[in-house]
Amino acid sequence: MKDGTSALAELSADDPLTQPFQGASPYDDYVHASVLNSLQQPLTEAADEMGFLVTTQVMELWFTLIVHEWRAARGAFAKDDLDTAMDALVRSTRAVRSLNGSWQPIAALTPVQFNGFRAAFGKASGFQSAMYRHMEFLLGEKSAGLLRAHQGDPSVHEALREAHQEPSLYDEVLLFLDRRGLPVPRHVRERDLTAPYEMDPGVVAVWRGIYAGPQHHPLLALGELLTDLAELVSRWRYDHVMVVRRAMGAKPGSAGSSGLAWLEQRASRAVFPELWAARGDI
Repeated sequence: MKDGTSALAELSADDPLTQPFQGASPYDDYVHASVLNSLQQPLTEAADEMGFLVTTQVMELWFTLIVHEWRAARGAFAKDDLDTAMDALVRSTRAVRSLNGSWQPIAALTPVQFNGFRAAFGKASGFQSAMYRHMEFLLGEKSAGLLRAHQGDPSVHEALREAHQEPSLYDEVLLFLDRRGLPVPRHVRERDLTAPYEMDPGVVAVWRGIYAGPQHHPLLALGELLTDLAELVSRWRYDHVMVVRRAMGAKPGSAGSSGLAWLEQRASRAVFPELWAARGDI
């Protein structure tokens, strides 16, 4: 049997795989791989900087996909289309799992390795990621202060301002449950959408009722899918804490942030908190 190298060497001149393209390949026209592969521009000779750049850029792409899916789910809930919403949430869980795996190239950086290029990015910080801010806003983690940080870029700031004022994914879930006849408290349904979402006992009672009911009910399946998503996001936040703890300990972060302390505070906040609280009462 001939190996793969020999088989490739025998491709004829008229084989479709050998035909020249007029300009860029159709693959590059669609995927824009040449653009993506031109975006890694290390500023130092440090061996680990390339991995840091690629990891960060890949995460930005996953953020974009996750935001796309959560917006699709939110829109479907607003239309009472549970099946379409669930499909989008399932796709998003796959994306968040892939996002979590993106830590691996830089997960074990030592302080010396990180210091080899850290000064090069100056005041740049992951806190400044606009797409990650869209993710957080969709989770109900609203922050006017972090919105103001983007005022210097009008188009980015305007998109974030709109997202800051819109219902979160979870807000639309609760409105959907209310329209299905479940007693979501009025003050939750009419809450200030620009404020961070906080756990409410009335919403805990709603989820408790769903979980105490039939074990194959569509709304229980929704609760479990949201719980999967919440757990994955929490794991991403925790992994972020661990990567920073290994690479720089408790030193101040770039751009003047408190670094590890800030990340630990964010990681401690439960995503979709009533789904967790309801479990203790069943």
